[in-house]
Amino acid sequence: MGAAAESVFAFLFKYPPRLYERGDVVLAPVVATPVIALAFVAALALVVLTYRRLRGISLADRALLGGWRVLAFAIVLACLLRPMLVLSTAVAQRNVLAILLDDSRSMRLADVDGATRTSAVQRTFGDSSTLVKGLSTRFAVRVFRFAAGATPVAGAGALTASGGRTDLAAALDDVRDELAGMPLAGVIVATDGADNGGGDLAASLRALEMRRVPVHTVGVGQERFSRDIAVASVSAPPSVLEGSTVLLDAAIGVRGVGGERTTLTVEANGRIVATEELRVPDRGDVVRTRLRLPPLAAGTWQISVRARPIRGEQVGDNNVFHTMLEVRPGPVRVLYLEGEPRPEFAFLRRAVAADSALQVVGLVRTAEHKFLRLGVRDSLELLSGFPSRREELFRFRAVVLGSIESSFFTGEQLRMLSDFVSQRGGTLLALGGRSALSEGGFAETPMAEALPVVLTRSANDTGAPATQLSVRPTAAGRVHAALRLRESDAANAARWDSLPALTSVNRLGALRSGATTLLTGHTEGTDASGDVPLLAFQRYGRGMGVVFGVQDSWLWRMDARMPVDDATHATLWRQLLRWMVEGVPDQVEVAAVPSRVAPGEPVTLRARVVDSTFTVVNGATVVARLTTPTGAIVDVPMERALRDDGTYVASFVPAERGAYALSAVARLGRDTLRSVSGALLADDQGADVEQAELRAPLLRHVADETGGRYYKLADANRLVDDVAYTESGVTQRDARDLWDAPAVFLALVLLLGGEWSWRRYRGLA
Repeated sequence: MGAAAESVFAFLFKYPPRLYERGDVVLAPVVATPVIALAFVAALALVVLTYRRLRGISLADRALLGGWRVLAFAIVLACLLRPMLVLSTAVAQRNVLAILLDDSRSMRLADVDGATRTSAVQRTFGDSSTLVKGLSTRFAVRVFRFAAGATPVAGAGALTASGGRTDLAAALDDVRDELAGMPLAGVIVATDGADNGGGDLAASLRALEMRRVPVHTVGVGQERFSRDIAVASVSAPPSVLEGSTVLLDAAIGVRGVGGERTTLTVEANGRIVATEELRVPDRGDVVRTRLRLPPLAAGTWQISVRARPIRGEQVGDNNVFHTMLEVRPGPVRVLYLEGEPRPEFAFLRRAVAADSALQVVGLVRTAEHKFLRLGVRDSLELLSGFPSRREELFRFRAVVLGSIESSFFTGEQLRMLSDFVSQRGGTLLALGGRSALSEGGFAETPMAEALPVVLTRSANDTGAPATQLSVRPTAAGRVHAALRLRESDAANAARWDSLPALTSVNRLGALRSGATTLLTGHTEGTDASGDVPLLAFQRYGRGMGVVFGVQDSWLWRMDARMPVDDATHATLWRQLLRWMVEGVPDQVEVAAVPSRVAPGEPVTLRARVVDSTFTVVNGATVVARLTTPTGAIVDVPMERALRDDGTYVASFVPAERGAYALSAVARLGRDTLRSVSGALLADDQGADVEQAELRAPLLRHVADETGGRYYKLADANRLVDDVAYTESGVTQRDARDLWDAPAVFLALVLLLGGEWSWRRYRGLA
């Protein structure tokens, strides 16, 4: 409701609508309610008798005039019921009022009448301001600054706009804890709403709602910049194998710059590694683009994506986005099991032989209980064939199953394969073949649930005939990093269109719910509805199940139409296997939450520890080790988190600006386990600047959930009257009459005047 509408409402009904929202309308009759009811019945009977005796008047006129007279009597009698608005108000000087002022870097933006947001907040909430003076006459005012958390300050003059992130949930929790035991009447939050702390805001609001503490929010800044370009977000894998090409998905926010051009620059530890020209479309608020990074050396990298400023841009601080990328050294091990010697096995291993980050361990059945072992660590590894113990299988990050029947495995080994995906978090890839998938009898086995396609079982099945299929990427496959054969989209699509057809001898069933198809197979002479999912995957527990339902991908190396020096087959398999092992967990994993803060802001270090069977361990001794940007080593002991099995936590405050390498060491009895490196970025630019427009919907949600109200900064002085109405703290009940509202008098005048005018019009007066 606008200000003008509220003024009209308050004139007619004595009080503004927000008081009706907070209060209860009750009746306090001046006489007994039955007496008023009898009086109404008598008045109704009198009106009916009066208009029945009139002659020369139509029935419609009698009903109209009688209705007006009855309504007038009803309004007068309703006044005798004495309606009242009962409000709960805070007792003066008996309650505490908390004021939270945003002190993050996004408050440095100058979009409030030419002044910075912080300056505008200091004017409105300064000690000498009309607002704070008015609030101080009724409450004991406590002022807090907040960014990552809330800290008490003497007043708004202490704001420096130096916080690197904004965690509204943590700030509300800190204030609630700080003022626990005090009569807290309400909370006022002045912010731009650039909340990026990752805290559980819903839980924080529920806690305040249970205590009936209203949160009033004050929005600072512009909801929409008139002319701006911003790097709103950059999605990158948390870690990749050394030698991998990295694809970054960037979202560029644009305001009022349609049709113009900018340059996106990607820096790795300050060195430019990629650039791309970007034309802003005439319509839309967000432009999404994909940036390709060359392979980086092993280590921790700070990735920065910058957009060249547009002429006349309103805000320049949001033209850069920082994130971290961990490049892990190899080699990582993949187990490939084949039931018979076939070209697919030889060509796959040959395709990745030159990749130092991947090691494919081959196990080929050459005869009953006899195996060819390739790439094993020693003479004893896989000596008896496929692993029979979990700890032996779980050493690998991925398993590739070729053409081998389900009866080769014991029931326990099939359960191990399922657990390898769901519990260990590994990737299982099932290839096509005459003894694979449904034709291999894997339907209804424990392993089948991990695969993205439904395997069918038929008692009279003799296998599907060999079908020649043209392989094409789906919409998801065209943008998938593993299927990128050429740099540009057009060249990549053209390369896929030119590849020779492959064959499949498997019945590939329906896709499971939640699975994604990357490659489809098309049979000549059929429409697109007959395409089968050749390469598909699904998340299953902590890991991933994949099906590639062809038996001869090696044709993409040996077909007569393929040039001798063509690297399509090798490129595809290297990228597929790298994708399969990315994100597969180790026995010890460690991360900083959040992964980006300002220097001086605390972070929580979290480690997860499992044993060789990937069962959580609660009795380990865990130490986090951080390498600062200047090369110093800091060891931080970690303690077990009581609520989460296998989880250990510690707090750390980065003092230096830059990238921190993070690792953890866990001791389990005599065993010592080390995690791979993670990353922490201490950046004083401010992560919340990247999405710095005022988020009014979020602030309205915060207010609505707790019974508060949302105000623009220009309307903040209305808080002096509004915050007095609360059900929290020390309160009193305040009853206010409604019978004498101007709307009641106007209604009587209109009814009686209307009756008289109609009588005169009909010649009855």
